[in-house]
Amino acid sequence: MPKAPHIVAVGQPPSQTQSVTVFDEYGEPLSKDIACECPLTILLNWREIVTLMTLGSHPGALVLGYLKNQSFISDPTQLDSVLIDWETNSVAVVTKENTDFLENALKKKTVTSGCGQGTMYGNVMKSLENYQVPQTKIKQSALYSTLMALTHYNDTYKKAGAVHGCAVCREGEVVSFVEDVGRHNAVDTLAGEMWLNQDTGDDKIFYTTGRLTSEMVIKVAQMGIPTLLSRSGVTQMGLELAERFGITIIARAKGLRFQVYHGVEKIEFDGKHANNEDITKDR
Repeated sequence: MPKAPHIVAVGQPPSQTQSVTVFDEYGEPLSKDIACECPLTILLNWREIVTLMTLGSHPGALVLGYLKNQSFISDPTQLDSVLIDWETNSVAVVTKENTDFLENALKKKTVTSGCGQGTMYGNVMKSLENYQVPQTKIKQSALYSTLMALTHYNDTYKKAGAVHGCAVCREGEVVSFVEDVGRHNAVDTLAGEMWLNQDTGDDKIFYTTGRLTSEMVIKVAQMGIPTLLSRSGVTQMGLELAERFGITIIARAKGLRFQVYHGVEKIEFDGKHANNEDITKDR
């Protein structure tokens, strides 16, 4: 059995969850826990490889597994040390192996279709410094009519599953809907369509079946869309960026239920379903 590398951790590891106040479909406050994501930069023999978005619960194993699966390391007996630094959110792996090949290997990179690409930050965040999306109000009934309109889509998911769906909507109307094996592929496709059509996002709602992580919020901000709607959950960094960009963020949206994580003041709780049924009777 190979000798385990010397692992050193400095700094305080991140919290796994954080409690926040959200507002339900009646405008009533609720206390909910959200997952905390953090960037974790991988360095191999002091060369930066990639930044992953992670909970950070098993940083050493995550980084070593990533490097092994990318064929950047091959022999566990050649591992020297692993330094986990939570002050800089980085993990440095030092190995006795020759890693001169990294210069050429890093020139050719395939971004896979998985849910977490983990490659966005840096110059993208710099370009969004002090950015705010257009501030737009939305009616509760408009959210319901949008969710109802979306039930007529998801064809691939209904037939085969294993895909995510994203849509650009306008108060009860689905402007464009895309399914793909990863939600990042779907949102990038919609961003490309809007860009080619020179369409603006100020009157739009963005919907996704996937969770609202930092990368999803950043991409919606880049599209200039003020309202983000999901049937899934929210991460701590996704919420922080929504607050920073002024995006109304609504999660756990299904049927007549939803939870507002940010921007409750921009929602008019008119208590109506899309068919004008008074939903307050269900309280």
